[in-house]
Amino acid sequence: MKKGFWRKAAAAGIAAAMMAGLAACGSSSSSSASTAETVSSEAETETAAAGEGSTQVQVFIAASLNDAMTEIADSYMEAHPDVDIVLNADSSGKLMTQIQEGAAADIFFSAAEKQMDTLEQDGLLVDGTRADVVSNTLCVITYKDSGTAVTGLENLGDASSLAIADGSVPVGKYTRQALVNIGVLDPIDDVSTYTTQQLSDALGGVEISEQGNVSKVLTAVEEQSCEVGTVYYSDTYGHDDIEIIQQVDPSVSGDITYPIAQIVNQDADDTETAAAADFLSYIQSDEALQVLENYQFIVK
Repeated sequence: MKKGFWRKAAAAGIAAAMMAGLAACGSSSSSSASTAETVSSEAETETAAAGEGSTQVQVFIAASLNDAMTEIADSYMEAHPDVDIVLNADSSGKLMTQIQEGAAADIFFSAAEKQMDTLEQDGLLVDGTRADVVSNTLCVITYKDSGTAVTGLENLGDASSLAIADGSVPVGKYTRQALVNIGVLDPIDDVSTYTTQQLSDALGGVEISEQGNVSKVLTAVEEQSCEVGTVYYSDTYGHDDIEIIQQVDPSVSGDITYPIAQIVNQDADDTETAAAADFLSYIQSDEALQVLENYQFIVK
């Protein structure tokens, strides 16, 4: 798949958002973007005002970073009105695959080192730009007043239903690794290959709803579609209808590290490459790190 395809797709998505805004009977804000192509209302309005002269920076982020990075991007764009930060939020595994297939990404902010390691081995990272920014904690959650019998990972099988991300999603892999470390699952070379059915069997046949990213796990529990789920601690920020049953010790789940790097983007001109490098630096500034800390990430 050629990189130009992704560039055209991104441009088409932004054009659609602009048209929707013009048709909104005098509304001063654009509609919110989807999770897979997250752009804040302020960013969309600014893009319309800036026109074709603005420089777009495509930032691929793990779904758990969505809220914090939207705030960080808004702050940056306010100070740099000639730059449009476009956030693409999904599971780190899916984003990695998109980059490998030629997506025109400028920055990748992953929820695990495995995906970043793979892109580095593929020669897709700009030399010297990789850095570990924050870390997180795996949590077992339920909805408020659920009355669940589950007290932690050890008795997940006591839930009526579970929401767990698939093995390609970092939070799904961390969950599987934690279950191996407490003896629920047998040790294997790659814990991410444990299927949902194998998890269910190991947990006594409990019903498991497999989700494609951590935000979908949170939603499944928040909407009470599932009684219990596993997410990151940062995902619970601002969700008063969610209760944390257990914060899993990193010695059980493994260290949950979020690396960031600039991506080799053959489609980018010098202006876009420079803007991407500048935004990458801003993400690691004290101001941006404070935002991440406010959203319950642990700053490295």
